[in-house]
Amino acid sequence: MKTALKLLLFTLLVTGFYTYIGQMVPQTEVHPPKTRELRADMTQDELIEAGQEIVGGKGTCLGCHTIGADKPGRFPDLGGVGARAGSRKPGLTDVEYLAESLYDPNAFIVEGYSPGMPQISKSPIGLTDPEILAVIAYLQSLGGEPSVTLQTHLKQARAPK
Repeated sequence: MKTALKLLLFTLLVTGFYTYIGQMVPQTEVHPPKTRELRADMTQDELIEAGQEIVGGKGTCLGCHTIGADKPGRFPDLGGVGARAGSRKPGLTDVEYLAESLYDPNAFIVEGYSPGMPQISKSPIGLTDPEILAVIAYLQSLGGEPSVTLQTHLKQARAPK
């Protein structure tokens, strides 16, 4: 009987210890990204705001890119990209360069970085063409003058279903 009591006490102590340790681990909730409604009549400012939300949320861009940081992350810093985009790749306008960078990110690799960015129009990110236009408008606003609207046609865009 004395051994059974010691065994029970030991079991309760071990269980209590691991319960205490388990409660010290931070509990987090991960929610799916919010879906942003993109209307054809959005103003330029609304489109830029939507693009900013997508970059920080569903697009998961800020997991690897930084904006205006002293030390860039895994991929190039996006601060001022709107001003650089038009001259980054000869023969492409800023819109064409940004669209290519999103639809086919390995077509041009910035010096000093390795390929590895996923195509955001495909799984697992899966941005729609209007969402990509919003992202481009936001990126243009980072040091440049946004010119993209939801009516802008990109050659990489998928045909409407």
